Amino acid sequence: MSHRELPKTYDPHEVEQRWYEFWAGRGYFHARVDDPAQPYTIVIPPPNVTGSLHVGHALNNSLQDILIRWRRMQGRNTLWVPGMDHAGIATQNVVERQLAAEGLSRETLGREKFIERVWAWKEQSGGTILRQLRRLGASCDWERTRFTMDAGLSKAVREVFVRLHEDGLLYRGERLINWCPRCLTALSDIEVEHEETTGKLYTIRYPLADDPSRWLLVATTRPETMLGDTAVAVHPEDDRYKDLIGRQVALPLTSRTIPIVGDAILVDREFGTGAVKITPAHDFNDFEAGERHALPRIKLLDIHAHLKAGLLAEGAKADQGVIQAVGDLPVAKARPKIEQLLAERGLLEKVEPHKMALGKCYRCKTVVEPFLSDQWFVKIKPLARPAIDAVEQGDIQIIPEAWKNNYLGWMRDIKDWCISRQIWWGHQIPAWYCETCHGKSFIRRASDGVPVIPSDAVPLVGLSKPASCPKGHGGSLVQDPDVLDTWFSSALWPFSTLGWPDKTRDLEKYYPTSTLVTGLDILFFWVARMIMMGLKFMGEVPFREVYIHALVRDAEGQKMSKSKGNVIDPLHVMEQYGTDALRFTLASMSTPGRDIKLAEERIEGYRNFANKIWNAARFILMNLEGPRTATPAKERSLPDRWILARLSETIGSVSQSLEHYRFDQACSSLYQFVWHEYCDWYLELAKVALQQRDSPEAKATRQTLEESSEALMRLLHPFMPFLTEEIWQTLPHEGESVMIQSYPRPDPAWEDKEAEEALLLLQQAVSLVRTGRSLLNYSPAVQVAFFVECQQAGNTSALSRMTAYLSALAKGPAQVAASQGWPSEKLLQLTRQGTTIGLTVMGQVDLQKALARIAKQRDDEALERTRLEGKLKNQEFVAKAPPEVVAEHQQRLVLIQDNQAILDSSLTQLTNMLER
Repeated sequence: MSHRELPKTYDPHEVEQRWYEFWAGRGYFHARVDDPAQPYTIVIPPPNVTGSLHVGHALNNSLQDILIRWRRMQGRNTLWVPGMDHAGIATQNVVERQLAAEGLSRETLGREKFIERVWAWKEQSGGTILRQLRRLGASCDWERTRFTMDAGLSKAVREVFVRLHEDGLLYRGERLINWCPRCLTALSDIEVEHEETTGKLYTIRYPLADDPSRWLLVATTRPETMLGDTAVAVHPEDDRYKDLIGRQVALPLTSRTIPIVGDAILVDREFGTGAVKITPAHDFNDFEAGERHALPRIKLLDIHAHLKAGLLAEGAKADQGVIQAVGDLPVAKARPKIEQLLAERGLLEKVEPHKMALGKCYRCKTVVEPFLSDQWFVKIKPLARPAIDAVEQGDIQIIPEAWKNNYLGWMRDIKDWCISRQIWWGHQIPAWYCETCHGKSFIRRASDGVPVIPSDAVPLVGLSKPASCPKGHGGSLVQDPDVLDTWFSSALWPFSTLGWPDKTRDLEKYYPTSTLVTGLDILFFWVARMIMMGLKFMGEVPFREVYIHALVRDAEGQKMSKSKGNVIDPLHVMEQYGTDALRFTLASMSTPGRDIKLAEERIEGYRNFANKIWNAARFILMNLEGPRTATPAKERSLPDRWILARLSETIGSVSQSLEHYRFDQACSSLYQFVWHEYCDWYLELAKVALQQRDSPEAKATRQTLEESSEALMRLLHPFMPFLTEEIWQTLPHEGESVMIQSYPRPDPAWEDKEAEEALLLLQQAVSLVRTGRSLLNYSPAVQVAFFVECQQAGNTSALSRMTAYLSALAKGPAQVAASQGWPSEKLLQLTRQGTTIGLTVMGQVDLQKALARIAKQRDDEALERTRLEGKLKNQEFVAKAPPEVVAEHQQRLVLIQDNQAILDSSLTQLTNMLER
């Protein structure tokens, strides 16, 4: 292919892989630590090793790539660190399903063989998403790809665990945790999704132990956990009950009595019956109340959330009939049985519908149980305080700022972090226990063969297994079987990926990182924890700015899901419309604080935009042949001066928008300039000059076409990298690739207010003529004479010097003169913003049809005007809608009012013509 030729149509399939391999092969993505330029660093939010590219990933990584390519072209030393998360629960589930299909289980394999199996799966099937990110155009430094379970990051995890333990910020203890009976592991609070549902509220009679004729009414949504009650609480100032504090009630369905206690924290005397049961082993609020009143904790459930017969008999002292009815049943099946038993014994006051939030596992959607268990925790308050200060003092900027208060509110109320998980795939906790020290109690084994560590066992924490017990025992040391929460390792990502705890050159050069691009859904899972760990172990924030992008929903604003059939697959749309169209669509819709309502029609629309750019490039290339002169911008034709001024303005606008993470505004500026100013106006005006091939105007226009198109490809490149590289390579240029050229900057020599004002006059006049042609239904091929006058004489004079452009763009002989010299009949006159045109009404115009068409258009405009006025009068809309949306509505209303005036005037004029 000649360097000045482009095919008739743009084919993304032919272009994209070729240029990606070109960029990667020449090392353009690789950051060089000895580059003296100012660093700009992004660490990728590591996708799960089990994952494949979805539209949320496409948005997140498109925005990161735009920033990286832009900063690279600005001359910064850019590093974008890619990698994957080992995704403990998700990955273990995948491999366990494979084993089940083979008739195996992880227990039959044993831990070591199972871990080998997971690594084999990772090598064969893991990492699909990283290959898909290449398809998206992600210019990551693939030579620095990291994995949260690789040797370097595993070393960092052990180092952090040991240091936290040495600093007294880690502890192991029996606490109530969120337990998933399906994944058989603990979950942190933010790994529990709450779903609104309608359940039942059961009001139960608790008879006084010394006077069974009296009872307390206690309401609960979990009657089956009543068997583990250890007290009933009332408000100490509640006149109904305060004389009962200290007495006992007979716990229904058991042989136990439990005390009545006063608790102003747990009980709201205005809510319900004013009496609340306390079940410390099965409710988080009750656990804390149990601590305040030194109440025992009675476990009822096993790890599968079944009511265990042994626990019911030993701890709860349930009636034999109760044990036979519900022993070893899952809670969902036990609940109606308990309801039946209470009713049969006259202890059930009432049952009524009740709205409640049901906690579910974020991975498998199983109902989560509060579960009493020995777990490892991080004391989080000491780590949270510096992380709060960093945001409050501006060391870290959260963008949009509206999310700052969400972050601060959550951090101020943060709870200790449960970091242990009862699975096998992950970083095994670096703590060991001496079997001799803990005697026979240590030898207890769970059903899967994993040792059960006693609550009082003292761990030996270290970077590696101790040689022996410090007490000199010769018995074996056994490692804690639990692994660390996946988010523990990913919390270290900004510095562990750069080589910490070693003092590497990468760490010295690129930490702290510059920008974190992420979704709101992991602000607390990940972002907050990275800030805490970065400050603790690096003494400095992990990043300077956090940009939180919107969520991508379907066209109706619904969450995408396979069950709804409304998922947009980015791989499919890239195949259909091209990668650049998808990237530009997602960036253009990234308005702060507003979810993206994505439809394939939007992507198709930006595919058309890519085709518009392609066709413009073909036109330019076809017209670059011929003499040109390096004429200074100020000495070129009015259209040349105008387009360079507009290009300079657009460059400034796009750069400013990117500085403030307004991807939507940057895309809007680019789209408006390319489609409406460059293609619709300038290229049409350039045709006028190019008609005389060797004229000074034609020579200067070729120079302008070359300069403007080359700068435009550099300006567009971060957003549409493949298309721009393909076009740039065909233009006259210096260098190997557009991606390593300098990003354009506004050029003061191109600024030209006079040219902009003159072209605005031209556009107004041409637009009015086009409006008139449309109202009269003239074919585009018909030449129609027209006249132009401006309210200001100077403007009329300026237009008269552009008569050739007027005639060419409005398709008809133009005459710029005072209106008193115009014909008096068969002339439709339209006025807007001080410019009036008179358009000849020729014989082929059917005035009756024209009147009917204009009347309908006026009615449609009136309906739209009423709708807009209604929205703008709605105070709630004005208060809640983004300012730019309100401004857009106001501008549309002004335009409609202006159009209506033209339509009304046209109806009057044409009616008069018809009557004459």
